[in-house]
Amino acid sequence: MPDHEIYMQRCLELAALGIGSVSPNPMVGAVIVLDGQIIGEGYHRQYGQAHAEVNAVNAVLSKYQNAEELLQNSTIYVSLEPCAHYGKTPPCADLIIKHRIPNVIVGCRDPFDQVNGKGIDKLQAAGIEVMSGVLEDGCKQLNRRFFTRVQKKRPYVILKWAQTADGFFAPEDGKQFWITGEESRRLVHKWRGEEDAILVGKNTVAIDNPQLNTRLWPGKSPKRVLIDRKLELGRDLNIYDQSVETIVFNEVKTDIEGKIKYIALEDFDRFVPQYILFQLYLQDIQSVIIEGGAKTLKSFMEAGLWDEARIFTGKTVLGRGIKAPYVTGAEFEESLSDADRLQILYNNPIN
Repeated sequence: MPDHEIYMQRCLELAALGIGSVSPNPMVGAVIVLDGQIIGEGYHRQYGQAHAEVNAVNAVLSKYQNAEELLQNSTIYVSLEPCAHYGKTPPCADLIIKHRIPNVIVGCRDPFDQVNGKGIDKLQAAGIEVMSGVLEDGCKQLNRRFFTRVQKKRPYVILKWAQTADGFFAPEDGKQFWITGEESRRLVHKWRGEEDAILVGKNTVAIDNPQLNTRLWPGKSPKRVLIDRKLELGRDLNIYDQSVETIVFNEVKTDIEGKIKYIALEDFDRFVPQYILFQLYLQDIQSVIIEGGAKTLKSFMEAGLWDEARIFTGKTVLGRGIKAPYVTGAEFEESLSDADRLQILYNNPIN
């Protein structure tokens, strides 16, 4: 692997540490190299706080007495194009110019209109050498949530379900039925902490009374999203416990009660997935994991509004019941989670 790719891979490893903490910003890692040695590195840790380039430069400043001289002879690697506009923090392109770092290696351009190409242009106008496109596919894949939100004006949609060995989602009577093992359930809780929101339909809540949190894994619990057309669910259920912000899509009312936000959709017979995703986009929700039930999952699949499907297949055989959803035509990865098989399928990959 060429040196540029080695250092960019380190940027990606650092950037990934920000998952679940930086949305709606992208995950970004930065590495500063001098004479084949890393002298500083950093990543975007928290939304609204310092960007990766700032943390990497500060690492050099805090470690070396002659930091300015070192920076003026170094190369900075950044997984995403340095920003050129004022947002929550000043432009990172200006920081690089200020410290006269002569070489910048970029993983991929930022699709956001206020940045796209402008950061690179600003650096080049200041006489800085810029190379872009190093491990570009990997950089885009890491920030597929961010790219989807910017380019498609909706959150990145992850479908998740478990099915029996013979392809059933649940028993015919719809009662709660565990298909996967403990390791798979812990993995699901880890995933929840990585996404902005988790969405379920009314029947799932009525049957399972889920908490939809991360109690089996350390980390923040996502916002909860419920589809309950006529607001038929009881307020004593866990989803109404006011522990996290909860959005309830319905056709009855628009109101806010503590952490519960009711949003009434004008037409509940058409385009419901589209309406829901647009509303979530407007609220800076960058990703949503849909955990059921079967009808809800199928509605997003039939609308073509999904980006990733994570499917557990257990060893249990039901013989009869509610058939699991079925998706085709996507690239996939496959692995084992304890005794369960896990497939991850991708739809409409980011370009």
